[in-house]
Amino acid sequence: MKIFCVGQNYAEHVKEFGGQIPSQPVIFSKPETAVLRNGEPFYYPDFSKEIDYETELVIKINKEGKYIDPKFAPKYYDEIALGIDFTARDLQRELKAKGQPWDIAKGFNGSAPLSNFVPLSKFADVQNLNFHLHINGVQKQKGNTSDMIFKVNELIAYISKFFLLKKGDLIFTGTPVGVGPVHIGDKLEAFLENEKMLEFEIK
Repeated sequence: MKIFCVGQNYAEHVKEFGGQIPSQPVIFSKPETAVLRNGEPFYYPDFSKEIDYETELVIKINKEGKYIDPKFAPKYYDEIALGIDFTARDLQRELKAKGQPWDIAKGFNGSAPLSNFVPLSKFADVQNLNFHLHINGVQKQKGNTSDMIFKVNELIAYISKFFLLKKGDLIFTGTPVGVGPVHIGDKLEAFLENEKMLEFEIK
């Protein structure tokens, strides 16, 4: 299983970090060992003092494909989930300043909590889905997939130019505005429309 992640895919999120709207998708990856399932707790690592949450819609690829035309991309996924892209922001900032890769700031163990997948057929339009994150019962992040800079089908087409997509591969499609830190003792709950998809604690 490969895990592809999309950075800077919501304009307001780009602005909150002082960036510029990208001209093409910003792609990075996480290893399979980043995934946390079944509401397992996230253990705060000792190598960072600034772990940020980023709530995202996640697409699961259902068959093999490469150089996929955007108009055929809907044939390559039929399940969606919510995930958290945890980022060791202090490490990322330090590595960026040195011009070095920042894989360790994104791909560390447990950095991709993931909900169960649900059929896409439950929803009318993958590009009009509301999702939000609560921390300790307070809403911290809210987004709608209509605000993506690069839509789901565009992302699949773009990624498949460089990487052979296989059944079970995941695409974290980017996070909206409202990114912030987590702390030991926090309880996170992520919702897709009005359905709670993900719930876990920071320990």
